[in-house]
Amino acid sequence: MDIVLGPLILVIQIALNILVWMVIVQAVMSWLVAFGVVNTRNRFVYLVGDFLYRITEPLLRPIRRVLPDMGGIDLSPVVLLLAIVFIQNVLGRIAIRYIGF
Repeated sequence: MDIVLGPLILVIQIALNILVWMVIVQAVMSWLVAFGVVNTRNRFVYLVGDFLYRITEPLLRPIRRVLPDMGGIDLSPVVLLLAIVFIQNVLGRIAIRYIGF
């Protein structure tokens, strides 16, 4: 069991770390687009923004439905990041308890 569980937890941790950075970059990029710092008519900027939107939006949309409307402030990335940190801590505790990492 340890042979499978250890690497599986490690892969999930890495995927969650990548997701954390994608959420952060998507939030910063949305601010830069909103303030006119970057132009989405640039093909590369558009492709990066579209990719990040497609990856993060399915995770952020259910959170936005639950959160109350805060005007122009979107707190869903913060809630998602807190949920990811919680999941990472749970996986870390499982790894320590059952595998001994």
